[in-house]
Amino acid sequence: MSAAPRSDKPVGRFRRMFDRLSTSQEDLESEELREDADTAGCTRIGDCQDRQVVSVTGTLRTVTLRPRAGVPALEAELFDGSAALDVVWLGRRSIVGIEPGRKLIASGRISMSHGRRVLFNPKYELRPLGRE
Repeated sequence: MSAAPRSDKPVGRFRRMFDRLSTSQEDLESEELREDADTAGCTRIGDCQDRQVVSVTGTLRTVTLRPRAGVPALEAELFDGSAALDVVWLGRRSIVGIEPGRKLIASGRISMSHGRRVLFNPKYELRPLGRE
């Protein structure tokens, strides 16, 4: 007889409840965002490679106005539970609906800048506020 627990045994309701209670809020939110990316049919940010055309979804963590080469640029950090991605709209000072805490789907070509994934001027779709 083996002392190791069986991995093919389904997890019970009590065990799932205990796992959710003992997991941090940040871990729960990350798990929810990863599931949301899978449901929306988007690529997880952590799986994106340089120069790959992707659709990603997540929550905007920060939104800042940071000029690039003298041109205004609205920058936002998109997080999907697996990794973060910088989304940059060149020539924009603000965009209605682009604010911290907002969920969106962004599409475009990934590039790497200073070791971080970046999407420049992506096509985007704001997710409904009622789903947050």
